[in-house]
Amino acid sequence: MSQWKIIPGIGTYYVTTTIVGWQDVFTSRPYFEVIVESLGHCMAHKNLHLHGYVIMPNHAHYIVSTGGAITLSNVMRDFNTHTSRKITDLLKKEQKRTLLRVFHDAALRDARGNEFKVWQTGFHPIAIVEEEFFRQKLGYLHDNPVRKGLVERAEQWRYSSARNYLFGDHSVIRVECL
Repeated sequence: MSQWKIIPGIGTYYVTTTIVGWQDVFTSRPYFEVIVESLGHCMAHKNLHLHGYVIMPNHAHYIVSTGGAITLSNVMRDFNTHTSRKITDLLKKEQKRTLLRVFHDAALRDARGNEFKVWQTGFHPIAIVEEEFFRQKLGYLHDNPVRKGLVERAEQWRYSSARNYLFGDHSVIRVECL
């Protein structure tokens, strides 16, 4: 049995979205803001609850839950579709042909009829059923930029919920701290 599946009755998940080929896309503010704005939209209109996050140059981790009739799978599908479009629009505007070619080639291999494939398939949901596991995953995602040498302390990484938890700073995006 795969550890990556949605389990009925479990509401909170640790999920990961990864850029095709682990390409560094999130290297400047406009690209990070695509994710932030899309998360905000999902929170406002799709009943997504964000409990933790980190956006790295080539992937992102989230701790999320959903409420109402919209499933996490549907939210993530819509999120990935929307952010893919926004990211490819930015890449076209900035004439980043190498990345566009990588994503176009990935779409051809995927054979779903899309022009570009930005995200790897799946979001690898891992159910969070215990507080200790939640704390472990939250610590892992907050420390990710430190482990990668991007910052010295977790709270220095702008696109992470570390500052939400440490300082109550919701200036990037509001997080429902647990």
